[in-house]
Amino acid sequence: MNLSVMSRIVLGRKYFSESKDEKEIVTLEEFQEMLDELFLLNGVLNAGDWMPWIGFMDLQGYVKRMKALCKKFNRFHDHVLEEHRGRMKADGERFVAKDMVDLLLQLADDPSLEVKLDSDGVKGFIQDLIAGGTDTAATTVEWAMSELIKRPDLIKKATEELDRVIGKERWVHETDFSNLPFIDSILKETMRLHPVAVLLAPHLALEDCQVAGYDITKGTTVFINSWSIGRDSSIWVDPESFRPERFLGRDIDVKGQNFELLPFGSGRRMCPGYSLGLKMMRSLLANMLHGFNWNLSETTRDEDINMEELYGLSTQRKFRSNKGYPIKNLLELKLNSNQHDNIYARPLTSLSPSSPFILHETHCDQSRGLRPTKPKKAMEKRSQTGAASCAGF
Repeated sequence: MNLSVMSRIVLGRKYFSESKDEKEIVTLEEFQEMLDELFLLNGVLNAGDWMPWIGFMDLQGYVKRMKALCKKFNRFHDHVLEEHRGRMKADGERFVAKDMVDLLLQLADDPSLEVKLDSDGVKGFIQDLIAGGTDTAATTVEWAMSELIKRPDLIKKATEELDRVIGKERWVHETDFSNLPFIDSILKETMRLHPVAVLLAPHLALEDCQVAGYDITKGTTVFINSWSIGRDSSIWVDPESFRPERFLGRDIDVKGQNFELLPFGSGRRMCPGYSLGLKMMRSLLANMLHGFNWNLSETTRDEDINMEELYGLSTQRKFRSNKGYPIKNLLELKLNSNQHDNIYARPLTSLSPSSPFILHETHCDQSRGLRPTKPKKAMEKRSQTGAASCAGF
């Protein structure tokens, strides 16, 4: 869902195919794999960066993978820019910008700009907007569902709130968020325990100062470790436990004013898209809990869910059980059948009651990072109860 929304905002439409009937430059799985590789390679420790005299050997193979990924993104970006430039040329003076790419191309053609924006700059902006707006929100919801699936009591409490506020006749809307404090608490607790960005964007000390008894001189680059803050026992009670109720009745927001919870940073270097990100995460999480019953399969135990983190530019989780197999859970449609045809986002794929789910397994090779496999044909048919098996959480 996140990728579809961001694609429409930034690019004007989806440029990836989700079925065999659609013909696009890349498939959804290929584009997701490109984004996973991008985040992994941006966070790796490349020996050649620290010891330049051995850099040419590329001992870890990261440079080779970066070059291959660059070619894939260039091919994608060139296709997008060519299509947008074609529309600009065809419309002529009647051209009206409809998305971010249109606006960036207009800036690139503006001779009055003090700093010239070239094609590489436009590609960089596109890549930052798509990657930053997609991966972070999706990763947070994945962590939230991973924690919740281990705690049926929390799922029950969340669904009771949703049924009481929303009812069972419709999906959750943006206007409902203010009436769903427990859903909001689940997201806050997820961002506390599993911050997507372990180290926030670097800050620069503008003047000499002291922090916790340490002298910080002017001009020092400062990194904020949000992961350590979220697990500090002097700030949080039982910090290693997932306890959303700790936020109920407490005036702690995620907008950078409460330094104990800084998932989006604070100040002028704060994430500019935090408002959109929050809306997408709330909407996706609330509707996943409201529209479906979530349970582990009979063969899966709580302890089978591996909550280890895979460090990169964003902190992903390893989609494996302790035995090395993908975790399977059962989901069952909850809302009235006519509501499933009106769903505005399809987190897994087709959610119509009559068709089987096309599900995806995602495995993790520690040396190469996340590697989604190709979609399988109906891994498991829906049973008579309407349940389907879902691999990943």
